[in-house]
Amino acid sequence: MKIKFFYIIFFVLLSIQNVLSQENEELKVIEEEVPVKKKKRERKIRPYEPLAPARAAFYSAVLPGLGQVYTKKYWKVPIVYAALGTGIYFYIDNNKEYNRFRDIYKRRLAGFTDDEFPNITNDQLISLQERFRRDKELSLLITVGVYLLNIVDANVTAHLLQYNVTEDLSFKPKINFNEFDTRPNYGVSLNYSF
Repeated sequence: MKIKFFYIIFFVLLSIQNVLSQENEELKVIEEEVPVKKKKRERKIRPYEPLAPARAAFYSAVLPGLGQVYTKKYWKVPIVYAALGTGIYFYIDNNKEYNRFRDIYKRRLAGFTDDEFPNITNDQLISLQERFRRDKELSLLITVGVYLLNIVDANVTAHLLQYNVTEDLSFKPKINFNEFDTRPNYGVSLNYSF
């Protein structure tokens, strides 16, 4: 009985050792293959510069679009100049129309009747002056807002460029199919590797 028990124990220990050694060999093979298959592409990470956002905002304040050039977002420069140019254009156009109707109204008050709008009354001229003055002020306000938005955009972009985004933290939605009835199982996995 003792001999049978000894043989059983010996056989179990020997088989466990064989199974464990096979798993170790498989792990070694897997560990050797992984670095060859999956080489991580190393990103060049710039050092953190705490004054970079302030510098970008300063550059945009001095010359609109220069902060976007500093942050290497060149495609934003035409947008900045188009928005500023549009605001300036409408300011100049509304100012010209306001001055034109104001001069016509002043000439009528002085007694001249040779203006280009003889059918428009003085009240209508006052109303047109107020409209163009309001539009002029609104276009000036929008232009200043675009200028400030340019500065804020350069600052925020410079902040976000220093934010380190790596593959270690990833959000990947995943669809798994149920093995029994092939219905999809929806889920979200959040992976973080050290």
